[in-house]
Amino acid sequence: MLSKINRIRAFIVIALIGTGVAASIYSHWGGGARTARAAETAQTTPPAYTLFESGQVRPLALSPDGSQLFAVNTPDGSLEVFDIGHGEPSHRVSIPVGLEPVAVAARNDSEVWVVNHLSDSISVVNVARGEPNRVVRTLLVGDEPRDIVFAGPQKRRAFITTAHRGQNSPIDPQITTPGVGRADVWVFDAADLGDSLGGKPLTIITLFSDTPRALAATPDGSRVYAAAHASGNRTTTVHDLFIPDGDEAAGGSPAPNVNHAGVTQPHTGLIVKFDGQHWLDERGRVWDDKVKFYLPDKDVFAINAMASKPKLVQGPGGAFSGVGTVLFNMIVNPASGKVYVTNTEARNDVRFAGHGDFASTTVKGHFAENR
Repeated sequence: MLSKINRIRAFIVIALIGTGVAASIYSHWGGGARTARAAETAQTTPPAYTLFESGQVRPLALSPDGSQLFAVNTPDGSLEVFDIGHGEPSHRVSIPVGLEPVAVAARNDSEVWVVNHLSDSISVVNVARGEPNRVVRTLLVGDEPRDIVFAGPQKRRAFITTAHRGQNSPIDPQITTPGVGRADVWVFDAADLGDSLGGKPLTIITLFSDTPRALAATPDGSRVYAAAHASGNRTTTVHDLFIPDGDEAAGGSPAPNVNHAGVTQPHTGLIVKFDGQHWLDERGRVWDDKVKFYLPDKDVFAINAMASKPKLVQGPGGAFSGVGTVLFNMIVNPASGKVYVTNTEARNDVRFAGHGDFASTTVKGHFAENR
């Protein structure tokens, strides 16, 4: 009886050992392969990506000697470098920079600066041949930087447009304080960036406008022009609560205020435009008692880039009005010195969008001027 029990125990031990060996073999050959396949699948699955659709402002730049082309790869967060000295462009290297790069400018043949819209930073990149091409310095700037140009003495000063706010800004934004501009131009001396982690700006210039976008410099580097992006066209709305009931004779909405079937329009507000002295509707009626303030129409600003600390030009030629409603990019004519600004001018003061036979005015599909 005892020998039978011992034989059963021996069988159980052998069975357990065999099961362990089989499990080990399965783990090594079968289960291990399955684990490897799962790991491979995890590695090949693309990571989650968020598309910010940051608008490119200065996406291309040439090296001063004309041998290299630099292009920002906005969704990939990189700078693409192409050799263009001989024949067709040839891609040389892709250099990681910050998040959502939107502008690039070459300081010289071996160094370019990249504006990172989402990172609120500037990447200083070494692009010299025969050397490691990488970011060698990161400068921290205001919120949503957009454009960059080099100007000033020896064109060693970098001018960067940002909003008048941001986690890196040393300036109190004074968001609720009247008379404070909402646009900044950060200026760095490329030869003296400071020892702090994010660099030290030479100065920060505040513009009395909304968030800025484009920059342009004169060929000699003595002037820099900065443009507001959504600069407006001196229009606003009077809320319908302040529009009297009735027709134009009663002080209400101007005719026509019925449709082709004679149905009276809903009670709505009115668009009014400032003519320099008064807020007027399309009939020339004054609404100053309903709109209690106005803002200067400053679209493009001139900056003295040669001053010891760059500053706004005062007096005539310091700011330009009536340029457009939304301003995009700028360039200076090297021969005449004239500044060209791509922009759209809204026709939002025109009330109707129909065929024009019933109403006296209509946009008729012509919503804005592209200029």
